[in-house]
Amino acid sequence: MGNFDKDEWELYKLNEDRAQTRNVAAEHPEVLEELKALWTEQAKLLRGFRLDDRMALEIIMSPRPQPSEPRDRYVYYPRLADVPKSVAVNIRRRSYTIAAGLTVDTPDAAGVLFANGGAGGGHCLFVKDRRLHYVYNWLGEKVQSVSADRDVPTGKHVLTAEFQKTGGDEQTRSAMGTLTLYVDEEPVGKGEIMTQPGFFALSGDGLSVGRDGASPVSRAYAAPFAFTGGTIDRVVVDVSGDHYVDHEKEILAYLARD
Repeated sequence: MGNFDKDEWELYKLNEDRAQTRNVAAEHPEVLEELKALWTEQAKLLRGFRLDDRMALEIIMSPRPQPSEPRDRYVYYPRLADVPKSVAVNIRRRSYTIAAGLTVDTPDAAGVLFANGGAGGGHCLFVKDRRLHYVYNWLGEKVQSVSADRDVPTGKHVLTAEFQKTGGDEQTRSAMGTLTLYVDEEPVGKGEIMTQPGFFALSGDGLSVGRDGASPVSRAYAAPFAFTGGTIDRVVVDVSGDHYVDHEKEILAYLARD
């Protein structure tokens, strides 16, 4: 990678060889040099060579222009259109907290609280069989689940998944760490997971609240698995790296709201 001076130029007669199976550069060196000169001239006009020999992982991980300034806190609401991956919160290779403020009306409340990505990679926070669950789907190959050890009670609550990064995998460039589930201030589940370094999906499968808007992140449900039996107020995603319990006063303030 990066050795353009060692690359070999090739030449094909497309009117006879549309599949480009026979390189005729050695037979027509003058034509090759003429086309190389034209290509260089166009590159000068466009102020850049149309070459990119970065690996796919390097391209995915490269910073891209954003319509807004990066921040540590993102607030998402239900009943809105899916947020495209390009402008959704970036959790790649960092610690993060997903906190859903909601009111649970019935013991059998169930559905997706938060989802980002889809069957080919993503993560989601949902309630099923009266328990809180978090699933991180690593590229569709490694589905990691953490589930609560007790039921979600009725009433007003903050249901949270917190990922604390503890290290990384040099081969996959993935972040490694501990995922802890909370019901209000009480930890109710914990597990070790790895998170992927790139986008969850190359197209579609954005971020949604109150449902899984496209292909399901988890095999535990069928999309959209909209949340029923309660009302979601909002979902806050924090990527500052602060530990969840440090937000105790804010959680108590939410629970005390009318």
